[in-house]
Amino acid sequence: MEYHIKDIDKAAEYVIASAKVNTLLFNAPMGSGKTTLITAICKKLGVTEDISSPTFSIVNEYKGSNGIIYHFDLYRLNSIDELHDIGAEEYLESPALKLIEWPDLSIPLLSDYQHVEIVTLTEQKREIRVSAVVHR
Repeated sequence: MEYHIKDIDKAAEYVIASAKVNTLLFNAPMGSGKTTLITAICKKLGVTEDISSPTFSIVNEYKGSNGIIYHFDLYRLNSIDELHDIGAEEYLESPALKLIEWPDLSIPLLSDYQHVEIVTLTEQKREIRVSAVVHR
């Protein structure tokens, strides 16, 4: 799905409608809009509190209309040991919705997930691709 930055809500609706599991891995270059899209998704799911990037906290927890949402940003982590140190298994094994930026380190700890790829077409246009479910 192609979208203009100003239509981020439509992109969020598309991701929500395409999600078949509760773990979504966001893949895109730095500055392409991962956090912006996740913010829009959280708002669509009823989060009313401020939504921010968990770059330094690693994970933020939000309460949506249908339950807890965990937003991870794993950019600063260098090893799976660091994931273990923050107790990631407890988060990742929960039934909550998990939205994970820079997800590569988390993949060995996941069961079913989908990739959400953001492709920059122009400064103001993006394309979103949501994968089929990956079963592990």
